Amino acid sequence: MKALVQRVLRGQVTVEGRVAGSIGAGYVVLLGVRRDDSDEDAQYLATRTAALRIFPDEQGRMNRSIQDVGGSALIISQFTLQADTRKGNRPGFTDAAPPDLADRLYQAYAGHLRELLGPERVATGVFRARMLVEIHNDGPVTIELRSKNEYAEPRIPNP
Repeated sequence: MKALVQRVLRGQVTVEGRVAGSIGAGYVVLLGVRRDDSDEDAQYLATRTAALRIFPDEQGRMNRSIQDVGGSALIISQFTLQADTRKGNRPGFTDAAPPDLADRLYQAYAGHLRELLGPERVATGVFRARMLVEIHNDGPVTIELRSKNEYAEPRIPNP
């Protein structure tokens, strides 16, 4: 599981002309689920996301978490984060989770983050919908987080 975490001043996702989710200051999280991910990966990654210290402290150093600053999170499912671009010019998505697993783990990640931040501070997009995502990146600051299984033994490329 992979999360691309962007520190934002605000974020919003629109589906078919209607706002599906919107936040003020906090994180927009683009979340990609792999076919071998589990509930443990979702919980681990949500915990890491909540604890990530990328907000400035009094000295301007990135030393405060979203929990410390009372920020919100907007979570967007994005299977393209699992693209394999090692061969050719067209990305492959064989490592991306099938939709039913991806949706379940996307919801699990959002649920764990709601437990850590509070339900009113977590918004989501619409799974498998075509979305317009507005991201007002602050900094800009963008950090990639991966679940534990992503740091396991290196994968051997397909021949």
